Amino acid sequence: MKAEVVKEIIGEDGVDQRIDNFLFKRYRNVPKSHIYQLLRSGQVRVNGKRIDFHHRLAQGDMVRIPPIMVPANATMERRVIPRTQPFPIIFEDEALLVVDKPSGIAVHGGSGISFGIIEQLRDQHPEMRFLELAHRLDRETSGVLLLAKKRSALVALHQQIRSGHTEKHYQTLVRGKWPNTRQHVKLPLIKYVTHEGERRVTVATGKHNERENFSPSRTMDSHTVFTLLKTWRDYSLLNAELKTGRTHQIRVHLAHLGYPIIGDSKYGDFVINRQLSRSRDSINLDRMFLHAASMLINHPLSGQPLKLTANLPVDLQSFLSYLDA
Repeated sequence: MKAEVVKEIIGEDGVDQRIDNFLFKRYRNVPKSHIYQLLRSGQVRVNGKRIDFHHRLAQGDMVRIPPIMVPANATMERRVIPRTQPFPIIFEDEALLVVDKPSGIAVHGGSGISFGIIEQLRDQHPEMRFLELAHRLDRETSGVLLLAKKRSALVALHQQIRSGHTEKHYQTLVRGKWPNTRQHVKLPLIKYVTHEGERRVTVATGKHNERENFSPSRTMDSHTVFTLLKTWRDYSLLNAELKTGRTHQIRVHLAHLGYPIIGDSKYGDFVINRQLSRSRDSINLDRMFLHAASMLINHPLSGQPLKLTANLPVDLQSFLSYLDA
C-alpha cells in the first residue's frame, strides 16, 4: 500500500496529543512498528523539524507525513466491529458523551479483546471526529462512563481527575455484615504478575510470594470511603467513594478487609460466587456486583458543576429484591 505525502495542520482536536498516537489513529491498519520506524528515521516532521515519538502537538502545527510504505508481509486485517444496540446516553453536548456502560464489555480493545465500547461508539457515531475515554471502568463494572468529544475537554477532565476535583461513587454488595456506618480505608497497593502470568493488585505488606513478580518501587497510596447503605444476614450493600483511582482499588480494599465483592472473579469468594451463579432459586447472579452509580465533575468547558448518575441495573436490583423477600 502506498500513499502520497500528507501535510496536515493541527486543529483543536489534536492539541497535546502525542505524535505517535496521532499517527496510529490516522493509519489504523498500518503496523505500529512501521510508524515508529518513520519517526526514528526523521521522515515525519512537525513544522519542518525532526521529532521523536514523545513529541506533543500544538494547535497550528504543520505535520508532514511521508508516503506510507507498508511491508508486504504486514498483517492488514481490518477489525470488524459488531453492530450492537446503542448504549444508553446519560448526558451529551458538544464536549461530552456520557453513557451507562453495561457489565461484561471492556471499555477498549486490547489484551485479547478485539473491540470495546470506545470502538463501538466510534463505529456508531462516525460524525464524531474526536472521541476518547476520559477514564476507565473494569470490564465487569457497570455504570457512568465519561468520554470527551474535544481534545480540550479531555485535557481538562484529566486535570480534574488527577487533582482530585471529581467525585466518584460506586455501589457494591459484599459478603458479610459491614461493621461501621462510615469507614475510611487507606492502604498502599502494589501491582504484580502471578506465576501464571496474570496481572493483579494487592495490599503492599512486604510479605509477598517470591514466585510472583512484585515491584516495590511501584507501591501506590490509595483511599476509599465506604458508607453502609443496607445489611442482610449474609450481605452488606455499600457506597464506595473513590478518593484515589487505583486499578481494582475498591475490589482489593474490600477483599483485604474480609468483605469480598459478590461475583468478583479475581478477588472474591469463589465458592459463594459459584453457588450464586448456579442457584436453583428464582434468581441468580453471574456478574460482579460493582456499579459506578454517580460522578460529579465540573464541565470541562463551562466550569459548571455536573452530576452524572446511572441507576442500578435490573439484574443487580433484582438480586437485592430477592434478598429482601
